[in-house]
Amino acid sequence: MGTQHTYRVIVRGAWEGLTEAGRAALLAAVDEHDGLAAIRFTEEGSLAYDRALRRFTYRFVVVSDAADGEEMAEVIAEDRARAALAALGHGHGELKCSATDMDTMKINDKGRRKR
Repeated sequence: MGTQHTYRVIVRGAWEGLTEAGRAALLAAVDEHDGLAAIRFTEEGSLAYDRALRRFTYRFVVVSDAADGEEMAEVIAEDRARAALAALGHGHGELKCSATDMDTMKINDKGRRKR
């Protein structure tokens, strides 16, 4: 196993084929998934959506080999999102991912420097 990097991955998708029961369940929990609490990155994923029930995002933290790069982190996060959505019993369309390697991210600290 090589050097491990931490990735933040956003998985985006659209709801498809929601049943009335599924729509009702999502709407009953919408306040927990629409707002600041829903934009956290976690290993199990943070699901965010709004009352319109058109689109959703999942935010994941993925730790994997740096040599595998962002592509592998995206695959892992997409698999986690598919499993979580299947466990909830909700249909979805194509998923799109974007990953950021937190270990190589540069932080602009211009505003923090003392003058």
